[in-house]
Amino acid sequence: MDKILRIDMGAEGGPKITSGEPGDYAGLAGRGMTSAIISKEVPPLCHPLGESNKIVIAPGLLSGSAAAQSGRISVGCKSPLTGGIKESNSGGQAAQVLGRLGYAAIVIEGKPKDDSLYKLIINKDGANITPDNSIKMLGNYDLIDKIKEEFGDKITCISIGPAGEMKMASASIAFTDMEFRPTRHAGRGGAGAVMGAKGVKVIVLDDTDMKMRQPKDPDKFKKANKSFVQGLKKHPVTGEGLPAFGTNVLTSIINEAGAFPTNNFSKGRFDGVAKISGETLAETESSRGGNPTHGCHKGCVIQCSGTFKDKDGQFLTKQPEYETIWAHGANCGIDDLDAIAQLDRLDDDYGIDTIEMGATIGVAMEAGIAEFGDADAAIKLVKEVGKGSDLGRILGSSHCQRPVNACI
Repeated sequence: MDKILRIDMGAEGGPKITSGEPGDYAGLAGRGMTSAIISKEVPPLCHPLGESNKIVIAPGLLSGSAAAQSGRISVGCKSPLTGGIKESNSGGQAAQVLGRLGYAAIVIEGKPKDDSLYKLIINKDGANITPDNSIKMLGNYDLIDKIKEEFGDKITCISIGPAGEMKMASASIAFTDMEFRPTRHAGRGGAGAVMGAKGVKVIVLDDTDMKMRQPKDPDKFKKANKSFVQGLKKHPVTGEGLPAFGTNVLTSIINEAGAFPTNNFSKGRFDGVAKISGETLAETESSRGGNPTHGCHKGCVIQCSGTFKDKDGQFLTKQPEYETIWAHGANCGIDDLDAIAQLDRLDDDYGIDTIEMGATIGVAMEAGIAEFGDADAAIKLVKEVGKGSDLGRILGSSHCQRPVNACI
């Protein structure tokens, strides 16, 4: 990965694309790359949604290779939620594709002169960016369907939903998974709002005809990779618990310890925990033809994700993570997996973070806007965010963020 791709959205005559060597950032990747660029190039006192902020998307050091677990991607910017340097991490296919395309980072800077929305296409021949206002205010799922019609399904997408376009502080950035669904999100901190402020709706990545990155010493690499995989599979957490029950394996454990966020963090134990536990979630998925053991990107051997189908056997969303279960579940007094999955689907479609939205709804419930345990009310509140109503904009731009790290 020997190139950094820069897109100046505020250039005279329209967005300008340049590509060059990493320079001072050589040898960096992922979180190191995104935070280094933001720290060095973004003025600390700039407005997060202004032209001086930048958004950086960077794959890991081993992305695009045969290394196990090498498909994580990092997003960095000055956060509109906290005002500090934000690093947000996600799964999905984008890191592997960017790695094979040879890019150590994508840097989007400046601000468009008008309110046009743009799509950025990156492939083996380079990159180009074009305005496309037909995609304005599309949810991530409809957007990906539209992109599929134009480019096919052998690509990967990075996109924002309506929340990002409306520059809400809880807006996330979606990354498509192996099934070309926008189910993996860089959340917490409002990175989606920064991407929206730059006028970029979707980045289309196409690594057709690009080869896997090759190690300098194939034999040593293969041996090290094999040892790493064996270690993961032998460990009781990465080899048993996470593949069987996903990150939601933590629910019963944390509840038993008295630290499970319940009713807006007013309690540490939830009476309905058995209905939303990892064990119940996996059983529900299996009984409906879903899959409780699934990877979100190629090269994942832990496979802590899954596919959740509704009662009619139709795909609804990816397996809700532990954080989504407590935020939209116990924190709101909801013990209905189908309702939590519906909330997860809406969050992904609108492009909002599940932790921030679940925490916000918990606050709204305590304030009397809805009752704890009222799943229908919670769904209606999230839909208000998607519509951009007055209440929705308040909820989507709230600062009800909890200091919790999450893998989503």
